[in-house]
Amino acid sequence: MIEFKAKLWRGVGVAALVAGGLGLVACSPGGEGGEAAQHGEAGEAAKGAGGGEAGESAAGEAGGEGGEAGAASAYAGLDAATATQVRLAHLKGFLLIAKRELDAGRAPEAGALVGQGVLEVYTPAPAAFAGFEAGPLNAAAADLMDAKPAGAAALDAGLAAIGAKQAGDLETVRRMLSIAGGLYRIVVVDGAVDPIEYQHSLGAALAAQDAFARAEPALKAKNAARAAEAKAELERLLALWPTVQAPEAPTPNAQVAAQISRVELALSGL
Repeated sequence: MIEFKAKLWRGVGVAALVAGGLGLVACSPGGEGGEAAQHGEAGEAAKGAGGGEAGESAAGEAGGEGGEAGAASAYAGLDAATATQVRLAHLKGFLLIAKRELDAGRAPEAGALVGQGVLEVYTPAPAAFAGFEAGPLNAAAADLMDAKPAGAAALDAGLAAIGAKQAGDLETVRRMLSIAGGLYRIVVVDGAVDPIEYQHSLGAALAAQDAFARAEPALKAKNAARAAEAKAELERLLALWPTVQAPEAPTPNAQVAAQISRVELALSGL
């Protein structure tokens, strides 16, 4: 198992977070060794609000392609209402994987993921979140990083607050699949495993599954057999992330990409 060191999140991104008025002491890890210089989160955090997935969101809405394996394209061509739903789901993905880390007894790692979600998804466009405020998530991240009991309740409250603003629509599912696939393409680069991108891609896949669950009642009414097929294909996709933290040998990208295509094919009938 590749070791995930949450303490590395504390250094590089603090300046970016403070500059953005967040005051959150949870920042991006630089990864381990060469990963930091190659494609770790440290470099993204150093770019501030314009870097990382935050920058991708902004670039994607302009139709641009860049950042982490083209994940920006998930925001291209969306109307404002749908873009808000995608942003909410994208941020929720960080919280969903943080919840898994917390359930595994790794509170600091959970806090790091919450902090990254705020920095990379919320910070670039806070006005695009339908009134959702990230302040409580900042507190949750800080408490979790310090392993304070209040962090767990704050994380659950954040998930509930986002959920209250979410609708059920297939476009959000499709866009989260795009983000998951884009990020997964750089989980393994030149034989080196990036444990951060592994978790970020898993979070996006979990968000796709969550968005599908919200749309499922209407989809069943439309075509029960096709909805069941799509649900099963999503479950097969999630199984390709066998552990919460990156294993030594993650599922090959080609296998993940092929399964995402199967999910998309099933969704096309809905």
